[in-house]
Amino acid sequence: MTSVKKTTGKTFSDVERAAIADRARELAAGKGNGEADVLSKIAQMPEPDKSMAKKIHAIVKAVAPTLSPRTWYGMPAYANEEGKVVCYFKSAYKYKSRYATFGFEEAANLDDGNMWQTCFALKKLTPAEEKKIAELVKKAAS
Repeated sequence: MTSVKKTTGKTFSDVERAAIADRARELAAGKGNGEADVLSKIAQMPEPDKSMAKKIHAIVKAVAPTLSPRTWYGMPAYANEEGKVVCYFKSAYKYKSRYATFGFEEAANLDDGNMWQTCFALKKLTPAEEKKIAELVKKAAS
């Protein structure tokens, strides 16, 4: 796999180009195979991303069954009935980052005043983080 290079604003890194290509394929495929696509992407991840993505997938399915699994820029994501992504998992490995990311998009019902958190860095999932993710996903999907 090629390394991530700093961009100058005029070009994309190899990883960014791959994510754009993934997104183009997702759009061309329409809804695709949903859960099968997500599980396939998770299976391709190295540890610890794979374990965290599996746990998050299970949490989302348990607390927000109305959200549909799908891929989004080649990463696991969960969309509402309108097809809008509510939350997603971004692999640390894919982006050569020191942590994975679990985030929420605009369709998430997390508004809290004038400012609220929409993205979380993940290095490890303990029961405390799993509980917090479950609470946020449940609220986001409401």
